[in-house]
Amino acid sequence: MFGSPIPIFRMFDEAAALAFYVDFLEFKVDWEHRFEPGLPLYMQLSKGVCLVHLSGHHGDATPGGQIRIPCDDLHAYQQALLAKNYKHARPGVQKQPWGLDMSIGDPFGNRLTFTQPEA
Repeated sequence: MFGSPIPIFRMFDEAAALAFYVDFLEFKVDWEHRFEPGLPLYMQLSKGVCLVHLSGHHGDATPGGQIRIPCDDLHAYQQALLAKNYKHARPGVQKQPWGLDMSIGDPFGNRLTFTQPEA
């Protein structure tokens, strides 16, 4: 038996990561880990059943990662995000042959594409 993969994204600024993932995208922080005070942060975020790990450790990941996240109502999520007036992103929804996509880059060069399959 296999579970769903959990992507690891590299982050460089904890405050910017929380502003983007928690305040803007509405993920929640499940847990945080540091080997000791002052060392890089490693944390798990979730939104529904979607899990993402963010790491400040240079060996865990490199910027430029990309994931696709299924979403039930992409237009409603887009409108909720636009209502926040987040200064670094105004995501748009694009029609694709397989359904709808909304791609958003995080502050560290990673890309999250929220996708809604065609009905």
